[in-house]
Amino acid sequence: MRTGKIPHGRVVGRIRSYSWWSHPVCLPRSTRLGFLSMDPTIPALGTSQTPINGREETPCYKLTLILTVLTCIVSLLGLTGNAVVLWLLGFRMRRNAFSIYILNLAAADFLFLCVHVIRLLLRLINILHTIRRILVCVMTVSHLTGLNILSAISTERCLCVLWPIWYRCHRPTHLSAVVCVLLWALSLLWSILECRFCDSLLSDADPHWCETLGFIAIAWLIVLCVVLCGSSLVLLVRILCGSQKMPLTRLYVTILLTVLVFLLCGLPFGILGSLNYMIHRDLEVLYCHVYRVCMFLSSLNSSANPIIYFFVGSFRQRQNRQNLKLVLQRALQDTPEVDEGGGRLPEETLELSGSRSWQ
Repeated sequence: MRTGKIPHGRVVGRIRSYSWWSHPVCLPRSTRLGFLSMDPTIPALGTSQTPINGREETPCYKLTLILTVLTCIVSLLGLTGNAVVLWLLGFRMRRNAFSIYILNLAAADFLFLCVHVIRLLLRLINILHTIRRILVCVMTVSHLTGLNILSAISTERCLCVLWPIWYRCHRPTHLSAVVCVLLWALSLLWSILECRFCDSLLSDADPHWCETLGFIAIAWLIVLCVVLCGSSLVLLVRILCGSQKMPLTRLYVTILLTVLVFLLCGLPFGILGSLNYMIHRDLEVLYCHVYRVCMFLSSLNSSANPIIYFFVGSFRQRQNRQNLKLVLQRALQDTPEVDEGGGRLPEETLELSGSRSWQ
């Protein structure tokens, strides 16, 4: 196996990867490229792409084809679900502090799935790598924003549970909107810096700055995971244990299920992106199998959130045909929904409670 050297004297190995619809290609490997290097069709920093002679029908090719088809189907379904959530929260429902977070989370998931489907189509027709690089940067923005917003949701609910009086008295009115804008801006800045210093097409790409960004990404991912797990654990303890148990509302179920799905399906994509900053060896299996599996799981995570909302909102509802608006309102409801006689509250009460929660 041949090796090349980047200007800083580091040896660059080569990882063989396969395009899902064309012949296998050789993906050269550089140091610490993060999310940009997760696309097997994009050459790494300081390297060039060289085709490899070999059979097209390889086990990696077959697995890649299967996972890509499944990912495309899941992504299209997820686009539909997130579009419905965006329409209802953006134009059909009265917004509150929590629904603003859900609206931005649905926007991040919709953008992630949309970009991923476009990348698959561009790979099918073999469009230039430059366009796919831009899409990878956009996908990074949406993925990081979704992770940050989910952490903000869990943190706010944890504060509301631990110190409810202080939280309701000191919480700024427009905190949700301000936090979402800052998180979008932070994710955009991060993606710009990564494309600036870790993109091999740029003459001033700097592997040292790319390495620094890698350590920051790993540290930030660890912090967010601790926040997600810690706040979710606090909610579970307050709901299930202790002398003063909180009533289990649909809102808590929605949050806990969303966090659980993210930890199982969305987190592997972030971990793989962070590991790309540290891996120096040839890992053909990583890019053949793990990358495709992580992309499938990440698409599944972004597609699952609307299903969670409508499942929680329609649970224990005997009506065959339900209004999607009321179903989504029930999923975001933070008040008990049974009256003193044990009956279900009327739909008008549900709508009012859904619009007033968190105010």
